[in-house]
Amino acid sequence: MGNELSKEGGTLVLLHGNADADALASAFAVQQAFPDITIGVPGGLDRVSKQLAKILNIPTSEDVSKVHHARLLILDTSGPEQLDFVLDLTKAMIIDHHARNEKWEKAAMYHCDDTKSSCSEIIYELLKKEKRKVTREMALALLFGMLTDSGYFRFAKHDTLTTFSEIMSTQGIQMDEAMNLVDLDVDISERISQLKGAQRLKYWKVGNYIVATSQGSAFEASVCKALLGLGADVVFVGSQRGDQFRVSARATQAMVRKGVHLGKLLGGVGSETANGGGGHPGAAGLTGTGDVEAILNIAAENAMKLLQKTKSSGD
Repeated sequence: MGNELSKEGGTLVLLHGNADADALASAFAVQQAFPDITIGVPGGLDRVSKQLAKILNIPTSEDVSKVHHARLLILDTSGPEQLDFVLDLTKAMIIDHHARNEKWEKAAMYHCDDTKSSCSEIIYELLKKEKRKVTREMALALLFGMLTDSGYFRFAKHDTLTTFSEIMSTQGIQMDEAMNLVDLDVDISERISQLKGAQRLKYWKVGNYIVATSQGSAFEASVCKALLGLGADVVFVGSQRGDQFRVSARATQAMVRKGVHLGKLLGGVGSETANGGGGHPGAAGLTGTGDVEAILNIAAENAMKLLQKTKSSGD
């Protein structure tokens, strides 16, 4: 891949809609390591990524239609539906760490390692393999991407901690520098979304487990986390924008250890409803066309069936 990215003609690096810190950090590291790289964010950046871009002066482009490029690299994106962009997959390279998606199989190159807690880890390994210099700013970005996507190590694998330690050691970075790189204080609009999510909560009890759904207009992932904090085990939160919907899902680590994989669950819902979903065992998303309430009901029903099997097996 390093040879491809070094060729003339430019590379457009595309990130999923509402791109998170891990996606942006991965793209920034690639941009710094290889020539003529444009970071495309047609679906915008999330709140934390916007701060990261400002702090590290990371240039991005929302209007990617005018970006000249000979190659396309898609990072940290579980499926084509997460991109507001018409793709020619035969010319696209994909690097991802979510559950493997057959829709990417037609790409010119598809590297998916779902054993990684973050895409930043994969990019760091790529840079090492290609013997590319990792600057201190690149290292800080990658560390922050690893931190945020692993839930500050709550969902981290052993390799995540090893890689994190290696980057800190080689760059002389202290833990507080990575932890405090971006102000993560929740602003009032996000707190209001969390409260509204609690107001609109629906839940079902399956044995000792609780499955919950809610609807809102923004901050779906944040609302999921808030509802987990209220006591739910599996949460689906959706929003409706015209005929388009977006759903975020979260599960506790206890549920993941019992076999819950939200990425596969929402991938199944996506296939069932002709939409696109995927993600990690404990965090996933689904986007597409349809009625969000109906989609939430399908997701909750599938989760309850899974938990019923878990309950019946005596786990």
